[in-house]
Amino acid sequence: MRIGVCVKQVPAGSARMDGETGVLIRSSAEGVINPYDLFALEAALRAASALQITPGRSAGDGAAEEILALTMGPPSAERTLREALALGASSALLLTDSAFSGADVAATSRTLAGALQKYGVPDLLFCGQQTTDGDTAQLPFALAARLGIPAIGWVKEIEYFREDGYSVLQELSPGTVRVRGRYPALFAIGREAVQPRAATLPRRLAAQKMPITIWGLADLPDPDPRRYGLSGSPTRVRKLYTPIPAIKTPPLRVDAAGAASLIHQALAE
Repeated sequence: MRIGVCVKQVPAGSARMDGETGVLIRSSAEGVINPYDLFALEAALRAASALQITPGRSAGDGAAEEILALTMGPPSAERTLREALALGASSALLLTDSAFSGADVAATSRTLAGALQKYGVPDLLFCGQQTTDGDTAQLPFALAARLGIPAIGWVKEIEYFREDGYSVLQELSPGTVRVRGRYPALFAIGREAVQPRAATLPRRLAAQKMPITIWGLADLPDPDPRRYGLSGSPTRVRKLYTPIPAIKTPPLRVDAAGAASLIHQALAE
Protein backbone atom coordinates (compact mmCIF):
# COMPACT_ATOMS: atom_id res chain seq x y z
CA MET A 1 0.00 0.00 0.00
CA ARG A 2 1.19 3.48 -0.85
CA ILE A 3 -0.25 6.77 0.36
CA GLY A 4 0.10 10.20 -1.25
CA VAL A 5 -0.70 13.65 0.12
CA CYS A 6 -0.92 16.76 -2.05
CA VAL A 7 0.23 19.88 -0.21
CA LYS A 8 0.63 23.47 -1.32
CA GLN A 9 2.58 26.53 -0.30
CA VAL A 10 0.27 29.53 0.16
CA PRO A 11 0.97 33.13 1.19
CA ALA A 12 1.16 33.60 4.96
CA GLY A 13 -0.31 37.09 4.68
CA SER A 14 -1.52 39.38 1.95
CA ALA A 15 -0.11 38.87 -1.54
CA ARG A 16 -0.27 41.06 -4.62
CA MET A 17 -1.75 40.13 -7.98
CA ASP A 18 -0.12 40.86 -11.32
CA GLY A 19 -2.40 43.40 -12.93
CA GLU A 20 -1.68 42.17 -16.47
CA THR A 21 -1.82 38.39 -16.04
CA GLY A 22 -4.15 38.17 -13.03
CA VAL A 23 -1.69 35.74 -11.42
CA LEU A 24 -0.77 35.81 -7.74
CA ILE A 25 2.75 37.14 -7.13
CA ARG A 26 3.87 34.49 -4.67
CA SER A 27 7.23 36.11 -3.98
CA SER A 28 5.44 39.07 -2.39
CA ALA A 29 4.48 37.14 0.75
CA GLU A 30 6.07 34.51 2.95
CA GLY A 31 4.92 31.01 2.08
CA VAL A 32 3.46 28.48 4.53
CA ILE A 33 1.76 25.12 4.17
CA ASN A 34 -1.91 25.44 3.24
CA PRO A 35 -3.85 25.02 6.54
CA TYR A 36 -6.38 22.65 4.96
CA ASP A 37 -3.54 20.34 3.88
CA LEU A 38 -2.69 19.71 7.54
CA PHE A 39 -6.01 17.88 7.86
CA ALA A 40 -5.23 15.85 4.73
CA LEU A 41 -1.81 14.94 6.08
CA GLU A 42 -3.24 13.89 9.44
CA ALA A 43 -5.84 11.72 7.70
CA ALA A 44 -3.07 10.10 5.64
CA LEU A 45 -1.03 9.35 8.76
CA ARG A 46 -4.04 7.78 10.47
CA ALA A 47 -4.74 5.69 7.39
CA ALA A 48 -1.12 4.51 7.38
CA SER A 49 -1.40 3.54 11.03
CA ALA A 50 -4.69 1.68 10.48
CA LEU A 51 -3.25 -0.16 7.46
CA GLN A 52 0.05 -0.83 9.27
CA ILE A 53 2.06 0.79 6.48
CA THR A 54 5.79 0.76 7.16
CA PRO A 55 7.68 3.15 4.86
CA GLY A 56 10.43 1.33 2.99
CA ARG A 57 8.93 -2.13 3.41
CA SER A 58 8.19 -3.99 0.17
CA ALA A 59 4.56 -3.73 -0.83
CA GLY A 60 4.74 -7.04 -2.69
CA ASP A 61 4.46 -5.53 -6.19
CA GLY A 62 8.02 -4.30 -6.47
CA ALA A 63 7.18 -0.92 -4.91
CA ALA A 64 8.00 0.12 -1.38
CA GLU A 65 5.37 1.28 1.09
CA GLU A 66 5.52 5.01 1.68
CA ILE A 67 3.70 8.21 2.60
CA LEU A 68 4.55 10.61 -0.21
CA ALA A 69 4.13 14.39 0.13
CA LEU A 70 3.76 16.05 -3.28
CA THR A 71 3.67 19.72 -4.23
CA MET A 72 3.94 21.98 -7.26
CA GLY A 73 5.41 25.42 -6.71
CA PRO A 74 8.50 27.60 -6.67
CA PRO A 75 11.80 26.29 -5.22
CA SER A 76 10.83 27.84 -1.87
CA ALA A 77 7.97 25.29 -1.66
CA GLU A 78 10.62 22.90 -0.36
CA ARG A 79 9.85 24.38 3.07
CA THR A 80 6.30 23.10 2.79
CA LEU A 81 7.57 19.61 2.03
CA ARG A 82 9.97 19.81 4.99
CA GLU A 83 6.95 20.58 7.17
CA ALA A 84 5.12 17.55 5.76
CA LEU A 85 8.18 15.36 6.43
CA ALA A 86 8.39 16.70 9.97
CA LEU A 87 4.77 15.77 10.56
CA GLY A 88 5.24 12.18 9.37
CA ALA A 89 5.56 11.89 5.59
CA SER A 90 8.32 9.48 4.56
CA SER A 91 9.22 10.91 1.12
CA ALA A 92 8.69 14.13 -0.81
CA LEU A 93 8.40 15.19 -4.45
CA LEU A 94 8.72 18.84 -5.56
CA LEU A 95 7.51 19.86 -9.03
CA THR A 96 9.14 23.17 -9.83
CA ASP A 97 9.73 24.85 -13.17
CA SER A 98 9.07 28.31 -14.57
CA ALA A 99 6.82 26.58 -17.11
CA PHE A 100 4.44 25.64 -14.27
CA SER A 101 3.86 29.21 -13.02
CA GLY A 102 0.46 30.84 -13.38
CA ALA A 103 -1.39 27.52 -13.60
CA ASP A 104 -5.12 27.31 -12.99
CA VAL A 105 -6.90 24.17 -11.74
CA ALA A 106 -6.79 22.47 -15.16
CA ALA A 107 -3.06 23.01 -15.68
CA THR A 108 -2.19 22.22 -12.05
CA SER A 109 -4.12 18.94 -12.11
CA ARG A 110 -2.42 18.01 -15.40
CA THR A 111 1.01 18.62 -13.84
CA LEU A 112 0.27 16.65 -10.67
CA ALA A 113 -1.38 13.80 -12.55
CA GLY A 114 1.53 13.49 -14.97
CA ALA A 115 3.99 13.33 -12.11
CA LEU A 116 1.96 10.71 -10.23
CA GLN A 117 1.50 8.58 -13.34
CA LYS A 118 5.26 8.50 -13.75
CA TYR A 119 6.07 8.12 -10.05
CA GLY A 120 3.30 5.64 -9.37
CA VAL A 121 -0.31 6.45 -8.44
CA PRO A 122 -0.83 5.85 -4.69
CA ASP A 123 -3.53 3.51 -3.44
CA LEU A 124 -4.84 6.32 -1.22
CA LEU A 125 -4.45 9.96 -2.21
CA PHE A 126 -5.34 12.79 0.17
CA CYS A 127 -5.90 16.50 -0.48
CA GLY A 128 -7.09 19.40 1.63
CA GLN A 129 -10.64 20.35 0.72
CA GLN A 130 -9.46 23.74 -0.58
CA THR A 131 -6.64 26.27 -0.38
CA THR A 132 -6.55 29.69 1.22
CA ASP A 133 -5.28 31.40 -1.94
CA GLY A 134 -7.31 30.10 -4.92
CA ASP A 135 -10.10 28.70 -2.71
CA THR A 136 -11.83 26.92 -5.61
CA ALA A 137 -12.11 23.49 -3.94
CA GLN A 138 -11.88 21.99 -7.45
CA LEU A 139 -8.33 20.59 -7.62
CA PRO A 140 -9.00 17.24 -5.85
CA PHE A 141 -11.76 16.34 -8.29
CA ALA A 142 -9.84 17.48 -11.38
CA LEU A 143 -6.82 15.44 -10.26
CA ALA A 144 -8.90 12.32 -9.59
CA ALA A 145 -10.55 12.64 -13.00
CA ARG A 146 -7.16 12.78 -14.74
CA LEU A 147 -5.95 9.76 -12.75
CA GLY A 148 -9.15 7.82 -13.42
CA ILE A 149 -9.89 7.14 -9.75
CA PRO A 150 -12.91 7.96 -7.54
CA ALA A 151 -12.91 11.21 -5.56
CA ILE A 152 -14.71 11.60 -2.24
CA GLY A 153 -14.92 15.26 -1.27
CA TRP A 154 -15.97 17.15 1.85
CA VAL A 155 -15.01 14.24 4.11
CA LYS A 156 -16.26 15.15 7.59
CA GLU A 157 -15.52 11.88 9.41
CA ILE A 158 -13.36 8.83 8.82
CA GLU A 159 -14.97 5.60 10.00
CA TYR A 160 -12.24 3.19 8.93
CA PHE A 161 -9.45 2.34 6.53
CA ARG A 162 -8.93 -1.40 6.09
CA GLU A 163 -7.13 -3.56 3.58
CA ASP A 164 -10.45 -4.42 1.92
CA GLY A 165 -11.62 -0.79 1.66
CA TYR A 166 -12.75 2.34 3.44
CA SER A 167 -15.79 4.01 4.97
CA VAL A 168 -16.09 7.78 5.37
CA LEU A 169 -18.85 10.30 5.99
CA GLN A 170 -19.24 12.98 3.34
CA GLU A 171 -20.98 16.31 3.96
CA LEU A 172 -23.22 17.28 1.04
CA SER A 173 -25.97 19.89 0.71
CA PRO A 174 -28.84 17.41 1.31
CA GLY A 175 -27.08 15.97 4.39
CA THR A 176 -24.43 13.46 5.42
CA VAL A 177 -23.67 10.50 3.17
CA ARG A 178 -21.75 7.34 4.09
CA VAL A 179 -19.36 6.34 1.29
CA ARG A 180 -17.75 2.90 1.20
CA GLY A 181 -15.44 1.64 -1.49
CA ARG A 182 -12.17 0.03 -2.48
CA TYR A 183 -8.81 1.47 -3.43
CA PRO A 184 -7.47 3.40 -5.24
CA ALA A 185 -9.36 6.51 -4.21
CA LEU A 186 -8.80 10.20 -3.54
CA PHE A 187 -10.12 11.90 -0.41
CA ALA A 188 -10.61 15.66 0.01
CA ILE A 189 -10.53 16.16 3.77
CA GLY A 190 -12.57 18.81 5.56
CA ARG A 191 -11.68 20.59 8.78
CA GLU A 192 -14.09 18.52 10.90
CA ALA A 193 -12.62 15.12 10.01
CA VAL A 194 -9.45 15.07 12.11
CA GLN A 195 -7.35 17.17 14.47
CA PRO A 196 -3.83 17.73 13.05
CA ARG A 197 -0.87 16.78 15.21
CA ALA A 198 2.15 18.93 16.00
CA ALA A 199 5.63 17.97 14.82
CA THR A 200 8.15 17.01 17.49
CA LEU A 201 11.57 18.65 17.64
CA PRO A 202 13.46 15.41 16.79
CA ARG A 203 11.21 14.89 13.78
CA ARG A 204 11.76 18.48 12.62
CA LEU A 205 15.52 18.08 12.87
CA ALA A 206 15.39 14.78 10.99
CA ALA A 207 13.19 16.31 8.26
CA GLN A 208 15.89 18.86 7.44
CA LYS A 209 18.23 16.04 6.38
CA MET A 210 15.72 13.94 4.43
CA PRO A 211 16.11 13.91 0.62
CA ILE A 212 13.54 15.58 -1.62
CA THR A 213 13.04 14.50 -5.24
CA ILE A 214 12.84 17.50 -7.59
CA TRP A 215 11.27 17.26 -11.04
CA GLY A 216 10.79 19.87 -13.74
CA LEU A 217 8.94 20.01 -17.03
CA ALA A 218 11.41 17.68 -18.75
CA ASP A 219 10.69 14.95 -16.18
CA LEU A 220 6.98 14.70 -17.00
CA PRO A 221 5.59 12.15 -19.47
CA ASP A 222 4.30 14.98 -21.67
CA PRO A 223 6.88 17.83 -21.64
CA ASP A 224 4.97 20.14 -24.03
CA PRO A 225 5.25 23.58 -22.31
CA ARG A 226 2.01 24.75 -23.97
CA ARG A 227 0.04 22.39 -21.73
CA TYR A 228 1.28 23.76 -18.41
CA GLY A 229 1.36 26.94 -16.40
CA LEU A 230 -0.30 30.06 -17.74
CA SER A 231 -0.07 28.79 -21.34
CA GLY A 232 -2.06 25.66 -20.49
CA SER A 233 -4.67 27.42 -18.35
CA PRO A 234 -8.06 27.95 -20.03
CA THR A 235 -9.21 30.38 -17.31
CA ARG A 236 -7.94 33.94 -16.79
CA VAL A 237 -8.48 36.61 -14.16
CA ARG A 238 -9.50 39.58 -16.34
CA LYS A 239 -10.01 42.20 -13.67
CA LEU A 240 -9.78 42.66 -9.92
CA TYR A 241 -11.91 45.31 -8.27
CA THR A 242 -14.07 46.09 -5.25
CA PRO A 243 -17.73 45.97 -6.28
CA ILE A 244 -19.65 49.18 -5.70
CA PRO A 245 -23.44 48.84 -5.53
CA ALA A 246 -25.02 51.20 -8.08
CA ILE A 247 -28.60 50.90 -6.80
CA LYS A 248 -29.77 50.74 -3.22
CA THR A 249 -32.89 48.62 -2.90
CA PRO A 250 -34.85 49.16 0.30
CA PRO A 251 -35.87 46.01 2.20
CA LEU A 252 -39.44 44.83 1.75
CA ARG A 253 -41.60 44.35 4.81
CA VAL A 254 -44.51 42.08 3.90
CA ASP A 255 -46.46 39.26 5.50
CA ALA A 256 -46.32 35.64 4.31
CA ALA A 257 -49.08 36.11 1.74
CA GLY A 258 -47.40 39.21 0.34
CA ALA A 259 -44.03 37.43 0.12
CA ALA A 260 -45.65 34.50 -1.71
CA SER A 261 -47.29 36.90 -4.17
CA LEU A 262 -43.96 38.63 -4.90
CA ILE A 263 -42.19 35.31 -5.44
CA HIS A 264 -44.96 34.11 -7.75
CA GLN A 265 -44.74 37.33 -9.76
CA ALA A 266 -40.93 37.07 -10.04
CA LEU A 267 -41.14 33.44 -11.21
CA ALA A 268 -43.81 34.34 -13.75
CA GLU A 269 -41.63 37.13 -15.16
